Amino acid sequence: MSTPHPPALAGLGDTIGDDERRAALRRMRLLATGLLVLAAVVYALTLGSEGGWGFVNAAAEAAMVGAVADWFAVTAIFRHPLRLPIPHTALIPRRKEALGKSLEQFVAENFLAEDVVRDKVVRAGIPRRAGSWLADRGGSARVVEEASTILTGAMGILRDEEVTAVLDQVLVRRLGSQSWSPVLGRLLGEVVADGTHHPVVDLTLAEAQRWLRTNEDRVRAMVTGRAPLWVPDWLNDRLGKRVYDEARSWVDEVAADRDSAGRKAIDDLLARYADALQHDPETRAKADEFQQRLLNSPGLADTVAGLWASVRRFLLEALADPASSLRVRSEEALVDVGNRLVTDEAFAKRVEGHLTDAAGHVVRRFAPELATVISDTVARWDGDDAARRIELHVGRDLQFIRINGTVVGGLVGVLIHTVTVLVS
Repeated sequence: MSTPHPPALAGLGDTIGDDERRAALRRMRLLATGLLVLAAVVYALTLGSEGGWGFVNAAAEAAMVGAVADWFAVTAIFRHPLRLPIPHTALIPRRKEALGKSLEQFVAENFLAEDVVRDKVVRAGIPRRAGSWLADRGGSARVVEEASTILTGAMGILRDEEVTAVLDQVLVRRLGSQSWSPVLGRLLGEVVADGTHHPVVDLTLAEAQRWLRTNEDRVRAMVTGRAPLWVPDWLNDRLGKRVYDEARSWVDEVAADRDSAGRKAIDDLLARYADALQHDPETRAKADEFQQRLLNSPGLADTVAGLWASVRRFLLEALADPASSLRVRSEEALVDVGNRLVTDEAFAKRVEGHLTDAAGHVVRRFAPELATVISDTVARWDGDDAARRIELHVGRDLQFIRINGTVVGGLVGVLIHTVTVLVS
């Protein structure tokens, strides 16, 4: 009763494990068909018998009916039984587009729903699992190794002249095509208003303190060298020392106290310059002139090319050497992140929140497009090939329907025959 199974699936191609699935399907088909043949043999041998053999004959008869009915039902899903064009058979080849569309809607509504995906991300515990893996040196080393391989391959594809041309056309020319004074003015104004410039000022003042400590003679020489010739040397020396002491005292005071008058003067100067970049035509014109002079400099292209070549050479050497500071520090940074994900509950929660928000956004925006992959893929399949592919994956389990139909049919046959004997 079973139709022969083709040795290969034309059109879709075999995948890993198909030979094993095909053998398992063949074994289950032989088992189900063997039960049907056994029922038929028993029926033939006990035909016309009475007494106990009558019950056996009734069981065999009903088992054959159940086996044939379930064979028809299972076969009708994938092909026409006995190749007869019976209505409502060969469902998958005839209605694969509708089945693909239904499967698409089912997946979109039940698997790509935003709340489902968010809950799955939360239950997966990604931050802690990733943290535990990264905290192990082996995990962090593998991430760095894979990233190094990818970056090395990417930079090997890029040609220096192409990168330089892109930087020149996209970056330099784009920067030179418009005035950046208002943008820089607004950015500087927000930085000063938020106080985020203080670390830069602190660093500058610290460098000024260091320079003054080691260059007292130079400062005093600058003062005395500009004094008139008729001024006595002793007066020049005192004046130079006084200027140096005042400069150092002022820098020390401003560096130590952010509320000092000097620090407020620096803040006011930066704020006024930010406002001038946005609203003062003269200041904007000077800034634009400097911008164009810088971007139109003949040596800028060579500088960009040389900078890229240096960066590329440094990265290639650092990525190729497992002991380079870049790779070692990258591994250490990943280990630190992993430890923090494991030990810092608040940090892990924030990361988990970002992951769930990102997953929710992707599903919310792209779920319909993702789900259409199913229907589009099914639509490209050949009907018969699709039926054979699906049968290869689920057909073995469907053979249990035939086996159960044979067994249940036999039991029902015994029950019906018992009722018949009792009634008669």
